[in-house]
Amino acid sequence: MPFSLLKYGLNKDYPFEQHADLPKPTELKPHYDVVIIGGGGHGVATAYYLAKYHGITNVAILEKSYLGGGNTARNTAVIRSNYLTSEGVKFYSESVKLFKELSNEFDFNIMYSQRGQLTLAHTDAAVRGFRQRAEVNKHFGGKTELIDPQQIRELVPTLNMNPADMPVLAGLWHMDGATARHDAVAWGYAKGATQRGVELHQLTEVTDVIVQQGKVTGVKTNRGNVSCGCVVQAVAGHSSLLAAKAGFKMPITTFPLQAMVTQPVKPFLDPLVSSPSLHCYVQQTGRGELVFGGGSDPYPLYSTRSTMDLKESLLANAVELFPFMANMRLMRQWAGLTDMTSDYSPIMGLSPVDNYYLDAGWGTWGFKSTPICGKSMAELVASGGKVPELIKPFSMDRFNAFRQVNEMGATAASH
Repeated sequence: MPFSLLKYGLNKDYPFEQHADLPKPTELKPHYDVVIIGGGGHGVATAYYLAKYHGITNVAILEKSYLGGGNTARNTAVIRSNYLTSEGVKFYSESVKLFKELSNEFDFNIMYSQRGQLTLAHTDAAVRGFRQRAEVNKHFGGKTELIDPQQIRELVPTLNMNPADMPVLAGLWHMDGATARHDAVAWGYAKGATQRGVELHQLTEVTDVIVQQGKVTGVKTNRGNVSCGCVVQAVAGHSSLLAAKAGFKMPITTFPLQAMVTQPVKPFLDPLVSSPSLHCYVQQTGRGELVFGGGSDPYPLYSTRSTMDLKESLLANAVELFPFMANMRLMRQWAGLTDMTSDYSPIMGLSPVDNYYLDAGWGTWGFKSTPICGKSMAELVASGGKVPELIKPFSMDRFNAFRQVNEMGATAASH
């Protein structure tokens, strides 16, 4: 122990790093091969994979606020792949695989913790739906089972098995369910990207998109104009607004999504527990805090202000699941913005504007897709617009062709 302290005490890189993880701010260059609008998890992940696996480093990430300061900082850090459709399961399963190795790949601890997710069924219809989801998941290599009430009691002894007079009939037990520190994921990707030559420009807002003869040629920012070969839009919560600057509409409606967290207590809850019927899910962090989340607010709005109405309804349902929590104190409450599509699946791929690529419509499931979305978008950019097979089902034109990928029944807390 004394030798360890002495080692750190004499280390020039401790406690203040001699070589910062992120480079100092620089001036914008007049031209980039790729401009990524949005410095959240998806934006920096795309830049990282472009640089590391495709050798494309003349890339600028433009973030109007700070690194990971949008929805990346406002989610509840849930990772899962227990979706309903074959397209969704295949996509999110790849993301879970990448998440498991991120700490080693970054040489940076993202605090990944595989704990499993338990979703409760209170009706016969829900049991039938869960059975179908379990079979789809297992078919594509996922670890998901339908379990009975006795198995649920063994997993979560403190759970009320009759919340709000709705008996728990069964549960969807997703063993791959996990959490990770959302900030660390963004920092790890940003560190890896900038070390390879990518430029991260914070406090740089894109005010307009320059389109000439149906092709994107650059962007206007609060720090000047930049020309580019292509643009990747990754601005969760503001996708429709940015698309309008590029001259087209997106089939997206934006709603606030709120969450809250209690004071820390002794660990008692390992799995993530959710009840779609009660529009509520509960998880306990590594520090002992209890995180509550639920469905989106029932009205379209661009606001991240939390409300008393949501607090009262969400906590009432959480207390139904775990009655003893009524005596706990709430520590903080926050909100993010969710870009919802009609089929509850994202929009990835091409847009009506040439060389303008879409990473949008993530609703409440954006964080869990960060690695695979970044990897897929990098492949799309590097190939000059050839859409990877994995994300072809999520193209925007599916709404015109009636090829929706309906994941409405797979949300952790139905919206």
